[in-house]
Amino acid sequence: MPDEDPFHAHDRLFRAGLSNPAAAAAFLIDRLPPEVAARIDWTTLKLEPGSFVDPDLRLAESDLLFSAKADGREISIYVLFEHQSTRDPYLPMRLLRYMVRIWHRWELTPENRPPYPQIVSIVLAQNGSVWNVDPTLSSLFSFTGPDDPLRRYLPDFLYELIQLAALPFDAIRSTPDGILVLRLLKAERSGELLTDPIWDDELLRMVLLDTFHLAVSYMYSRDSVDNDALFHRIKSIGSEPHRTAAMTLAQKLHQDGRLEGRQDGIQEGFKSGELKGRMEERTHSRRQSVLEALDLRFGPIPDGLRDSIEAIADPEKLRALHRAAIVSDSLESFAASL
Repeated sequence: MPDEDPFHAHDRLFRAGLSNPAAAAAFLIDRLPPEVAARIDWTTLKLEPGSFVDPDLRLAESDLLFSAKADGREISIYVLFEHQSTRDPYLPMRLLRYMVRIWHRWELTPENRPPYPQIVSIVLAQNGSVWNVDPTLSSLFSFTGPDDPLRRYLPDFLYELIQLAALPFDAIRSTPDGILVLRLLKAERSGELLTDPIWDDELLRMVLLDTFHLAVSYMYSRDSVDNDALFHRIKSIGSEPHRTAAMTLAQKLHQDGRLEGRQDGIQEGFKSGELKGRMEERTHSRRQSVLEALDLRFGPIPDGLRDSIEAIADPEKLRALHRAAIVSDSLESFAASL
């Protein structure tokens, strides 16, 4: 089994499939409302650097930000990839935070002036079953009715929800690499990684070898996949370059002892090491959440204060500090809680 956190495997596959503007455009044109897709000049789609998700959620979601032109003006297209197994009722509020971060970064470019670029927010959900959700921010609030006078004080937006569970395999449109990746992400949740849509010879012949190598590695990392059945599928691949690349990877994994390790049960030493690694990553994420909250609210953090936060290893203390960073009215007030 590839020695990588399963959530990172989702993230790597997602980025391999959709970070290419051509793949993203081919997929989104088919999934956005026609009147929206028609307004966007997809030839101008460009991937922008950076991630905007909360640090402590980077094991559960990934994101891509694109810029494009729509009717001659700049817009942003933000794709949030949710690979959680259950629906999160706070999703619209998280999206609002991420959108504000995108606009804040836009503000930091000196030549930028209002109007702000509009953001088309899209959630790509790797759920196993279809979620029945209201994709609006206002759904999180209570009103007496559509004419409630308090409604005017609420910012609102709608996001586009694309659920892989609701898409048949043959309805997924993109570049060959994008199609394979999206089919894999759908099949992983439904237990169909060894079925024909994934091993479509016509599709595989058009997929880049690097992407296919990543796809096979991803399948070997899934505990639900039988290694012998997967190896049998690999041997039946019609494209010689792809078959050779996959068999080479499988042999390497066997030589490294990774596959036997999964079949025989992960050893306790590996378990404890993995657990320790995840705890350290969670602590690091919470520490980054504190620093990011302070930076967003008060600007650059003094080195001494940053060093004090970096030295804290207690996750619960960091959780309390994250809240303090949000509610404190000054850096001095926050520092008193250390």
